[in-house]
Amino acid sequence: MSDLSQVVRLPVSRIELDLSFEDAARIVGDLREHVPGIAAEAVRRIERRLPEFVRPHDPRYAKAVQLGVECAIGHFLELMADPAAPSAEVVEFWRQIGVGEASEGRTLDSWQAATRIGTGLAVERLTDHAERMGYRTSPASIAAIANAALDYLNQLAAIVAEGHADAAARAAGALQDHRRRLIGLLLDGASPADLKGAAREADWALPRTLAVVTLREDGAEARHPSLPPDVLLGLHLGEPCLIVPDPEGPGRARMLERQLHGWTAAIGPAVGIGEVGTSLRLARETLALACEGLIRGATPIPAERHMPILVMMRERALVEKVIDRRLAPLLRARPAQRYRLVETLLACLEHGFNATEVSGHLHLHPQTVRYRLRQLDDLFGDAVHATTDRLELHMALRAWLTLNAESGAEPAAARDRLSYG
Repeated sequence: MSDLSQVVRLPVSRIELDLSFEDAARIVGDLREHVPGIAAEAVRRIERRLPEFVRPHDPRYAKAVQLGVECAIGHFLELMADPAAPSAEVVEFWRQIGVGEASEGRTLDSWQAATRIGTGLAVERLTDHAERMGYRTSPASIAAIANAALDYLNQLAAIVAEGHADAAARAAGALQDHRRRLIGLLLDGASPADLKGAAREADWALPRTLAVVTLREDGAEARHPSLPPDVLLGLHLGEPCLIVPDPEGPGRARMLERQLHGWTAAIGPAVGIGEVGTSLRLARETLALACEGLIRGATPIPAERHMPILVMMRERALVEKVIDRRLAPLLRARPAQRYRLVETLLACLEHGFNATEVSGHLHLHPQTVRYRLRQLDDLFGDAVHATTDRLELHMALRAWLTLNAESGAEPAAARDRLSYG
């Protein structure tokens, strides 16, 4: 049940109005024959003022609206005559109206506007007919009837709202269940036929490409991300993730960066529906390295931009052996020199040992670069310029810098601002 039912207590068997009109039963009996006509007129007025509510293209709905108006007016008259008249069927009728509105994805704004229109007309016509039949309807009596009608309307509105809220909550829960099942199928590599049916149940359009974003909370700062409805949320999983359709579309990267505050996140490459497992695996590997501090970047960190480290860290023991062998001369240098020499040698390999280009890349004075090159020549000899196995040397340098990032956290220009060493 919705919280609304705890605020407004709705009697199961009746609706109390506390009316005390003299001869109420006789007046009601005379007015009852006019109810169908009043209801029809009320529907016509609603049609004129709220055409989108009655749906002129659907005569069945217009008939249902008239039935509802007749039900409401007739029951109101019954309560005028007998406040103890049973109301269970009416309560359930209007509760189902709320359920129907929710099932069609409609809010209650139009319904509430329509009931106000209908209630105003009903009070007008009931008092008019009463006067024509010779009953005295003083301003006080009209005011009492109007107040009673408004009270009755408020109780009906509460019943409709409760049905609407309950149905909406059930629909949201069912949709969430369908989406969680769809996430499981996507991550497990289900067949296209299974995915098509599950996507239809989850109200999710199968995209041309998608990517998996893996997540890890960064303590208390993590908040539930507010993401577009087409992003599937796998926050219930042991290893939380998102499935993002069209990840390379306009604004998608910025949207994820903005909404994943408080999370460390990695995004796998964009893949087709049948390759979700690949995107998931690479996103998980990237996230693991990010959590170790081996990869840095704005969340979510793209796996594709860190391919060398991802590949090398899968065989870390082998990489460390290659580092020990290829960088042995550097590793014998003083710790204060080691990082800057590795950084410089890597830049030299990438810029053809051109001191000017290397100095621009590292933001150093060219003389500083030339001094370091002489140090590297002293350590490696002619081998530092050899073209054979240069890829292996490049990978070893890159891996060593990654594994020793903390020791070189200070920018190169700041470390060497006033020195040539």
